[in-house]
Amino acid sequence: MSAKLPIGIFDSGIGGLTVASAIHKVLPHEELVYFGDTAHLPYGDKSPEAIKYFSLKIAQFLLDKQCKMIVIACNTASSLAYHDLVEFIGDKIPVLNVIDPIVDFVAAEKQLKHVGVIGTKATINSDLYAKKLQLARPGIEVKSLATPLLAPMIEEGFFSNTISKTVINSYLSSQKLKNIDSLILACTHYPLIQAEIEEFYHEKVTIINSAAIVAQSVHKKLTELHLLNKFGAKKHQFFVSDYTSSFEKSTKLFFGEKIHLKLKNIWS
Repeated sequence: MSAKLPIGIFDSGIGGLTVASAIHKVLPHEELVYFGDTAHLPYGDKSPEAIKYFSLKIAQFLLDKQCKMIVIACNTASSLAYHDLVEFIGDKIPVLNVIDPIVDFVAAEKQLKHVGVIGTKATINSDLYAKKLQLARPGIEVKSLATPLLAPMIEEGFFSNTISKTVINSYLSSQKLKNIDSLILACTHYPLIQAEIEEFYHEKVTIINSAAIVAQSVHKKLTELHLLNKFGAKKHQFFVSDYTSSFEKSTKLFFGEKIHLKLKNIWS
């Protein structure tokens, strides 16, 4: 397999752009093929069967684009469809999720003992973070809270304003998150409101943003497989299953230039 082939990344919408941007910063010579399933967002309130179906169809699309790796830049899909994707793809190319790198990171940070997790209903209901963290480091306390309004709020561009502050403060004031020393943003949309979350906690709680950690994991995996592209500037490709103006604005926010979005119906 050639190191010059692109990295495939997918999410239900703009959230995965936080991961794509972090990968671009760590690996500036890699070409990215991004698929935002905006026709079906948010994934968090969909059934496990639907999420697996969407994920498998997108994975096939990325395989057809000759991607050398697939990054599931969505916690919900990582929770419910990762093993199905690995089984479907086999040993063709590596598949990375956004959960395992975070679990490894938190498990290694021994000072973090009371960990909060916020994410979609599907991610929290899977209880995967708690199970994996307690397996990796027995005795760690994990407190989880579903925050279903956050992803659609962010998709609509409502962040850094009074509306987002009210919703965020309401969620973070929950008794379920009382006395935590760290908070995992278990949705790739949430880094877009990280500053507001940090403001709520007055920097007394460590906020764990998955994007940078996942990017380092991608770098490590490509290095191990001798698939790291070290030369040349690459032109990224962005596909969406339904056009949204907020997605186009967000690509410019993350990549510093207007990105041409390609509308792609992979369902028929």
